[in-house]
Amino acid sequence: MSPIRTVPRLLALLLCLLPLVACGRPAGRGGEEAGVREAVAAWSRTPPARLAGIPLEGWTYEVGSVRLDGVRAHVRAALRYRLAGYDGAPARSARAVELTREGAAWKVTSDGPAPGAPPQLWDQGEVAAVRGAASLVLGVGQSPATLAEVGREADRAVPAVSAAWPDAWARRVVVLVPGSLDAMAALLGKPAATYRGLGAVTTGSIGGGPAPADRIVINPEGYAQLGAAGKDVVLTHEATHVATRGATTAGTPQWLSEGFADWVAYRDGPLTPAEAAPALARAVREGGPPGELPADAAFAFGGDQEAAARAYEGAWLACRLIADRWGAAALVRLYERAGRESLPAALETVLGTDRQGLTRAWQEALRHELG
Repeated sequence: MSPIRTVPRLLALLLCLLPLVACGRPAGRGGEEAGVREAVAAWSRTPPARLAGIPLEGWTYEVGSVRLDGVRAHVRAALRYRLAGYDGAPARSARAVELTREGAAWKVTSDGPAPGAPPQLWDQGEVAAVRGAASLVLGVGQSPATLAEVGREADRAVPAVSAAWPDAWARRVVVLVPGSLDAMAALLGKPAATYRGLGAVTTGSIGGGPAPADRIVINPEGYAQLGAAGKDVVLTHEATHVATRGATTAGTPQWLSEGFADWVAYRDGPLTPAEAAPALARAVREGGPPGELPADAAFAFGGDQEAAARAYEGAWLACRLIADRWGAAALVRLYERAGRESLPAALETVLGTDRQGLTRAWQEALRHELG
């Protein structure tokens, strides 16, 4: 063999061995990552002691990525958990977990929301829990009396919803009461201006399958400005969204979804249409009824509040009309079918009319009740 060929082969062999001691990926790095994953798994088997008052189950952190940086490790993980007796499907949270190596072992030093992900309520402070007959109220920075009051209002809302919505649902709700409007907005991942003036909103994905982990999230500033009747309306409206979630799809018109929730909230109350729909009443007196049922975009948060009020009021009165003329059972069937098929098909099957016919009847009702 030629000496000229031997030298390169020897160099190549040496270069293959060098990474073990000098360059390239350090030896044992894969073992370190495995150690980090094991440390997170061991740490996450039990919820933190500060959450002892919350009925948690299925608490798990699923590690996605691990980045090693000397004696520190940065982990991205997915937290999954259920509130026992309340959640039909796991709640999910993207988390950032930090660890520090102490000798040969890794120790978790911090856990918080991943960059860009909303926090959990307990990230904002110590959580107090109040259990009602049909509710679980979790709050941060709120007095026990406030949380108990919210629980009583939620307990009244649940049977009112069940009386109007005969389909199966959990018949219990989870209500979050953060410490401020800003804290509420952080939980929902939106600017605070989006929710200013609102009493509460409901989270949760739409569509079939297992009932999602819905949460009614209170705006403590807007909610505090409401009287007893207003608080009942708000919680009954939001609890209706929880109940109807399984029948609601992307195809369900917003006027039907929001109008149905308001119909449930107002149907046993004393308010007349003119009293409960002041913004729309002004518009009808000044220029007549709207030309069309409210479009989906009219219900967006953070826009023109007067226009949004007219949309909600008009949606409520459309659903009220359907219940009065065709019956409450027909309104429920329309809601169910409108999530599975086109609105024209649902209107024809359930009410025997089309969108134009419903719109004309709605406009006549507005002139009669608000004009």
